[in-house]
Amino acid sequence: METIDRLTRRIATTAELQDMVRLMKAIAAVSIRQYLKAVASLAEYHRTVEMGFHMLVRQQPEPRPPALAWRGRTGAVIFGSEMGMCGQFNEQIADFARNRLKEEVPAPRDRLLMVAGHRVRAALEEEGETIQEYVPVPGTVNGIGEQVRALLLKVDDWQERQGVERLLLFHHRLISGSRYEPVRVQVLPVDLSWLAALKKTPWPTRVLPTFTMAPERLFSALFRQFLFVSLFQAFAESLASENAARLAAMQAAEENIAAHLQEMRLAFNQLRQSSITEELLDIVAGYQALRDTT
Repeated sequence: METIDRLTRRIATTAELQDMVRLMKAIAAVSIRQYLKAVASLAEYHRTVEMGFHMLVRQQPEPRPPALAWRGRTGAVIFGSEMGMCGQFNEQIADFARNRLKEEVPAPRDRLLMVAGHRVRAALEEEGETIQEYVPVPGTVNGIGEQVRALLLKVDDWQERQGVERLLLFHHRLISGSRYEPVRVQVLPVDLSWLAALKKTPWPTRVLPTFTMAPERLFSALFRQFLFVSLFQAFAESLASENAARLAAMQAAEENIAAHLQEMRLAFNQLRQSSITEELLDIVAGYQALRDTT
């Protein structure tokens, strides 16, 4: 049977948990803003790289470097989380990536998987998928660059030694508030329709650009920057979505804790009132017994 002392300890412990959940909510909210700022800043970077491609295709009618042809294996990078307490975040992106890859690349030998995040790795391995490469998820915006460079080295190795000619990115993208959705992005080979659209787009200023570098070298340099931006953006959007999922999970947890606290405090008040009533009855019974003996 519940006692007042035991119930008091339970209420104190639950209140501490509530404070911890509120702290995690605050951290998640701040993190979302930081990662969204990083995504916004990448827009200008991406625009600069896009203008470089625009400049190139204006003077090169049909740039067809080796990266534009896809004949080999497919490499997929799947972005998840390193920590839990974010609902079905990892399970959703794992299922989305696995289903899309089975449709596009039915033969397992024709695809290589790289994951960012221990949790999504576990979710994929539980479904029987083989993971060739793993990188940890950074805990801050400043750590994204280092992990992107590690990803680039692994992608280079895939291209040189594993025959990978198509690269797909699977990650969550924040829609609004705590809503996010899984997306698939192809970064290799370069989309020819995108280059064709750039060629038809008028240059934004009257000063027409030019370059002296060999077109192949310029394309290679631009593509390297394009790949860096794409991986950085995937990391930032995934981390923003992860924190949005954690914020939603903590909000639900806080509501459950508040309801549980209310129930325990009500039970505490009832138990305390019953205890006081029993003590009063004992006093009255003792007084009555005393009177009867005199």
